[in-house]
Parts: sequence; structure tokens; C-alpha cells
Amino acid sequence: MRLPLRLTCCIIGWAVITALVGGCASLRPPPPNALAVQNPMFVPNADKDVLWDQVVDAVDNYFEIEREERVKQVGEYLTVGRLDTVPISSATYLEPWRRDSVTPYDRLESTLQSIRRRATVQVTPVDGGYLVDVAVYKELEDVQRPAYSPTSTAALPYPTSVERYERPVGPQLAPLGWIPRGRDCALETRILEAVALSAGPQPVRGPLAGPAFFGNP
Repeated sequence: MRLPLRLTCCIIGWAVITALVGGCASLRPPPPNALAVQNPMFVPNADKDVLWDQVVDAVDNYFEIEREERVKQVGEYLTVGRLDTVPISSATYLEPWRRDSVTPYDRLESTLQSIRRRATVQVTPVDGGYLVDVAVYKELEDVQRPAYSPTSTAALPYPTSVERYERPVGPQLAPLGWIPRGRDCALETRILEAVALSAGPQPVRGPLAGPAFFGNP
């Protein structure tokens, strides 16, 4: 969806000022409670139900949960937990109360384009704890034409015959789909930080040898 030119200019000006302020703020040292987390994140010696509730609480701050499958004890083994969210339109500069667009660039991009995000979380039991893997996907709407295009959808071709058009103006075609734009690492880190703060201090580990993320959805 495209915005009118005058409104777009106002938003760009606001975004530039915000980006400059945010850029200056980024030069400051990180706050004391900032966490250095890696994805997937290792959580040691955690209760599976408590950890899952912490994951749900962290994800619920940004997304609506579509379905979840908890970590379960099946005989001597623990199953892998998975959580999927409903795709939501990303936060714009006109929605300062929403937090799913973490960086100023993400918020500006979501303001000028139709961007949506969805998340998938996997909790994998490993020796000594669990691996929490968060994946947030960005998608750009694939539309047939801009919403405020100067050309008309009712324009007829140049008449070269006596063919008649009984219903030249039909219903608008549905969007063709969504174009993948990769992962949103900034939002993934925010969610993992929330889980880490709820779970308590985490020990530093080397490269994780656990299973990789389960691939593209």
C-alpha cells in the first residue's frame, strides 16, 4: 500500500529526525541489564513447563499465538516444543505503542510498505537444559499495482474493433501473495532477552552443537 505524497513527506521527515536521535543514542554504552544472547539460546536446568510459559509470555508481547505444542515427557524422552504465531502487519511510525518494529529503519519500512511479520519458536531438549530457537520472518505484500497509482484500473484498451465491453470495471484482484524478506534478527534478540531475563542469569557457552532450526516453514 502506498501513502499520499504529502503524508509520505511528513512521515519521512519525522523518521529522519527519529533516526538521527536514535543514531546518537546508539553511540552510548549499553544499559547494565542488556544481555548478550545467541540464537538458539541455551537455558540450563530449567523446568520444561516454567520455561515454556516464559517463552509464551515473551512472544505474546509482540504476536498473537496461533498454535503451540509444549515440551512433553514421552516415556524416557522429551519431545521438541514448537510455537507458531499469526502473521501481523508490522508497526509503523503512526503506531508508537506497538513494539514489533525494533529499529528505526524497520519502523520506517513498515510505514512506507505493507510489511508483516510472523514468528516460530522451537524448544529442543539437550544435555543439561534446552535450546530456545526463535525465528521471526518478514514478508512484503505482493500487490498488482500501488494503491495510489495515478493510472486507473478502469482504463480500456485503445479501440481497434467494434467489440463491446458489457462489464469493463470488475472487482479488484486479490493480492498475489507475500514476498519473503528474510529474518528479523533484532526482534528475535528482543524475544530471547525477555526469556533470558525471566529464566535468570545464563552461563556462557561455546558454539552450540544442538540440532539446527527445522528449516523453512
